[in-house]
Amino acid sequence: MRSKAGMVLAVLAASQFLMTLDSSVMNVSMAVVAKDLGTTISGIQTAITLYTLVMATLMITGGKLGTILGRRRAFAVGLVVYGAGSFVTAIAPNLTVLLLGWSLLEGLGASLIMPAIVALVAANFPAERRAAAYGLVAAAGAMAVAAGPLIGGAVTTFASWRYVFAGEVVIVVAILALLRRVADVPPSPARIDYVGSLLSVVGLGSVVYGVLRTSEWGWIVAKPGAPTILGASPSIWLILLGLVVVFLFMRWENHLVRTGREPLLRPALLGNRGLVAGLSMFFSQYIVQAGVFFAVPLFLSVVLELDSLQTGLRILPLSFALLIAAGGIPKVWPRANPRRVVRAGLFSVPAGILVLVGGMDPGANAGVVAVPMLLIGLGLGALSSQLGSVTVSSVPDSESAEVGGLQNTGTNLGASLGTALVGSVLLATLTASVVSGIQQNPTVPASVKAQASTQLVGGVPFISDKQLTDALAATSLDAPTAAAVVEVNAAARLEALREAFGVTALLAAGALLFTGRLPDRAPGDDGDGDDGEGDGGEGLGEEDDDADADVRV
Repeated sequence: MRSKAGMVLAVLAASQFLMTLDSSVMNVSMAVVAKDLGTTISGIQTAITLYTLVMATLMITGGKLGTILGRRRAFAVGLVVYGAGSFVTAIAPNLTVLLLGWSLLEGLGASLIMPAIVALVAANFPAERRAAAYGLVAAAGAMAVAAGPLIGGAVTTFASWRYVFAGEVVIVVAILALLRRVADVPPSPARIDYVGSLLSVVGLGSVVYGVLRTSEWGWIVAKPGAPTILGASPSIWLILLGLVVVFLFMRWENHLVRTGREPLLRPALLGNRGLVAGLSMFFSQYIVQAGVFFAVPLFLSVVLELDSLQTGLRILPLSFALLIAAGGIPKVWPRANPRRVVRAGLFSVPAGILVLVGGMDPGANAGVVAVPMLLIGLGLGALSSQLGSVTVSSVPDSESAEVGGLQNTGTNLGASLGTALVGSVLLATLTASVVSGIQQNPTVPASVKAQASTQLVGGVPFISDKQLTDALAATSLDAPTAAAVVEVNAAARLEALREAFGVTALLAAGALLFTGRLPDRAPGDDGDGDDGEGDGGEGLGEEDDDADADVRV
């Protein structure tokens, strides 16, 4: 019996590992993938963002489909779609096919798989072993974060990034072969709220896509050459549209509840302050984590010109620190105060980012990232060690699958926005700095300055000194002018990265303001007389001593 439980756990943990592996592999291999597909870092940023966006927008719908089909069948269908997406990605000749295979098909498959994992853990493990099972499945995701940069770096350096996705197809086939050993959650009569599904996809998608396009269109004032809507950048209109549609989505769900029909999302869940506290912190963690894993590989692979394997090795301290903290804190301090642990993590992340920014200069070497990676990893791991138990323990077991869908929506939405926001700031700052630097450099002729002011204002690609030197060699620029442009670009890259890291640090520090809602006792602690929740005005130092029975199992 124990061996069967181990096999079931291995199947579910392997699936969680697979869902997390893609992004960490792609982050460390961005420069190589962009070159191989004939696109830019901005193009790969779009693919990363859309992958997590598809998952975020469809996760709740995927959970509802799992209720209708049965969790194991939904899990199997998701694996087939995911495997097909991995195969298409492995043979992708250009960015368009990569977007189809990775961002769309794999995202669709994951939206069926991830909510099913939560329900299948509950169905296959008794209550006394369920928390440990959830923890090990979550640890598998952390292992993917830890191993992804090294796997991606090694395979990309010695073979091709395509083999990673080909290997995923093999893993999918193996999981499907073992799936019969997993006890099913039978289907239940349910109906899909098609209107709610459409509203959630349009609302969340518009917000993230609007943020993603700000680097090319501008936030409010449109950039030169960019389209306009009523005199403003389309980005701000997309963001506003998305917020309005999300509001309409919530109104529609409330309407369904009032009229006795089945909603896509029960709004009452969002009245559970313990659940909302955990979800908001999950969102914050992943928006920061995505920003870090987008910007750090760019610093290593483009600025320092390390290959993919070296980039993965330099990120490894962050990954291992995350894994050790995520698994070690609950084991060493099982009754740790979740609020304090999360706050410590949110202090550690910006501290590591600031140390990194302080060491970034034109003469920096790869060793400058070692200590910052440890601090950032420990901080993210501290959050991972607490937030899963906070959200799951806030509702009865019967609602765990629905909470799993919400949790995965929050994490993937955070990852989408993190990549989009940090990438937007980085590329916008790079463009402004390059144009300004060329205009102010006395070595650059007036004719080149005039060209730069018109041709570069729409966007400057994030490329290495070698790539830029090779590109300039094919132009008519003389050697002194070309050298000056390369110098300006190098300085602008560092400034853009500092701005991007600064935004990430601010996001982590800002999340501290909302930690007052988190409980101050570990879930299941018999001495829990204070759940640590508060009203909407709580901040960093505010606690609420009122017990709230509906946030405990």
